Formats: sequence, structure tokens, C-alpha cells
Amino acid sequence: MKIIMMGSPDFAVPTLNVLVEAGHDVVAVYSQPPRRAGRGKQLQPTPVAARAEELGIPAHTPTSLKSAEEQAKFAAFDADVAIVAAYGLILPQAILDAPRLGCVNVHASLLPRWRGAAPVQRAIMAGDEITGITLMQMEAGLDTGPMLMKIALPIENKNAAQMTEELAVLGATMVATWAKAPDACTPQEQPEEGVTYAKKIDKAEARIDWSRPAKDVARHVQGLAPFPGSWTEAKGERLKILACEVSDGDGDAGTVLDDRLTVACGDGAIRVTRAQRAGKPAADADDLLRGFALPEGTRLG
Repeated sequence: MKIIMMGSPDFAVPTLNVLVEAGHDVVAVYSQPPRRAGRGKQLQPTPVAARAEELGIPAHTPTSLKSAEEQAKFAAFDADVAIVAAYGLILPQAILDAPRLGCVNVHASLLPRWRGAAPVQRAIMAGDEITGITLMQMEAGLDTGPMLMKIALPIENKNAAQMTEELAVLGATMVATWAKAPDACTPQEQPEEGVTYAKKIDKAEARIDWSRPAKDVARHVQGLAPFPGSWTEAKGERLKILACEVSDGDGDAGTVLDDRLTVACGDGAIRVTRAQRAGKPAADADDLLRGFALPEGTRLG
């Protein structure tokens, strides 16, 4: 098939790879515009745009697809389908209608649960036991389109980065399967029951609320690791908590209970296993404590 690939972060790279490996004609890649990053604040292409360049595929990075000019350029590719994976821009109806088979989205949840921007993080933070990938025929609504394929994956004890990596591979496999015989998949409307929304992660919610139960604090840490990272104040500076486990312990919420960085929560405690000081590399808790003492009785907040 003639395919337009639309994606931006690492999550979408495996999908681009499998489409090329399967011999499809990827006529164009659409990705978000380059952004300044790193110490030198140089413009950096998205992972998908960078991979497209390696593959010799033209990468288009418009700031919007709303103009008639951009829509005409898109339609001119005369694609059979557009595969969309975490692209990050709204697709107007003219874009959705341009390919022969429309636009198919690789969404990292079991729809209709967790429609929206941050499905992986929200699933972990909510304590879901499973998540997965849904291939969806896109329409104007927010992740409301008919489902083409759906596969579940257990979350177990994975953080957001680990879960996203696994889901990216699963999504790519599903796209490759669908693309072999797109007419074999019967679209199914999403049920009205069970709809939830995964709103974008706000920086303000990354701060740990130690008054919450230990299991909720642990899910919060896992759901935001490694980026943006849950954080707390420790000895006047910001400390990111990157990994932890629920532990025995009791005390005033936010109080360090021992020399192993066990911290009291509203109900129970967690033991921090990996953390990062501002401007420092991430470290296991034992290594962190050697140069940054947080003795029993220290208050975190």
C-alpha cells in the first residue's frame, strides 16, 4: 500500500520501521516541528523525523494542517491510508478523508478507556492491571472512532517508560498484521459504557502528596517515571523519585522512617529505590544517601 506515516515520539518509530520492512510504499512522514533541546538548545528533529531521514523518506513538519495549502499537499500523495501514532496535531476532516482507507490510529489503551493524551500514565496511576493497544479508524471526535483491532497487555510492575516501550512494539506488530489484509477487519463501534479520559499530565501534579496511601504514591511514581518524574522537597531542594516499592512502616506523612529511605505516607509507607537530585544523574537510593544524607526524622514535602 501507499502509506503516509504520522507520528512524533519514540513510541511511533517501531511502527514506521515495520511498514518499511514489510515493503509498503511509505510516501511521506509527518511529524511535529523540530524543537530546541540539549545544552546548546539546538533544534532537534523528533525521533520519527530523524528515523525518516535515515530511511530516505521525506519528513514534513507543518505547525498545523488546517490550511487549504497543507491539505492539498497531503491529498496529493494519493495514499491508501495514513497510519497515525502519537502525532500530536489535530487532523481536520479534510485530512481524515484524503486517504482511500482514511486514517488509522495506534492508540495506547484499551478503548474506550483512557481516550486522550496520556493513556499509559493514567492507566498506571489509576492502578489498572491491564492496558493495551487499540487500532482505531479515526474520526473527528477525541479517540471515538470504530475499533479495528485490540490486544491487551498486563501492566504488572512496569513504569510509564517501560510500558510505553512494550506497547510501541505491540502497536507496530498490530499495524503490520492489519496492513496485510485491511479488509479482513470489521470495524466495531466503541461501547458507550466505560469511557474515561486521559488528560495531559500537568507539571503541577508531579509533586508527591505524602498524605495519600502508600499504594497510590507508588502508582504516582511509576506512572510519571522517568518523565516528568514525581518529585518532593528534601533539605530545600527538589528530589525526583524515579522508583519505589510499598513497604512496612508508619509515621507522620512525608517523614523518613529509617536509613534506607523509607518514607511514611497517609497509610503505610514506601521505600525509595531510585532518585535524582536537581542537576545530578539518577542514582540508586543507597548511592544517593552516601552523598546526600536523609536521616530518620527528615521531613519531605
